[in-house]
Amino acid sequence: MSADGQAGHHWFDDEAGPVVRPYAMTRGRTSHAVQHRLDLIAVVVTEPHADDPDADPALSPEHVEIVERCRDTPQTVAELAADLDLPVGVVRVLVGDLVDEEYVHVNRPVPPAELPDESILRDVINGLRAL
Repeated sequence: MSADGQAGHHWFDDEAGPVVRPYAMTRGRTSHAVQHRLDLIAVVVTEPHADDPDADPALSPEHVEIVERCRDTPQTVAELAADLDLPVGVVRVLVGDLVDEEYVHVNRPVPPAELPDESILRDVINGLRAL
């Protein structure tokens, strides 16, 4: 028994109501197979054929919310985590699920090593101006 005379744990917040632990949303998973591609600035985009995620009983409300938020405006993993008030690790797992189910795809940022050198871009601009 607890100090207030009740048996068990206090699993809710008096002001917020029941609390769902983040690991419950991910069914205990802490990573996903596609997680290596999901850095904070990876952009999540809803697939055009993703009609009604609400109709899929395998998706949680958080999954559906991610699909809906990215439908009109693609969002980064960091933006989703902030907007949904969820840890980034949880959002990565949820987005990975949605990638597997083909509700969303992820556009990865170009690594700095693959970007063209600034001097090459200046040479191209100067060459175009010379025309």
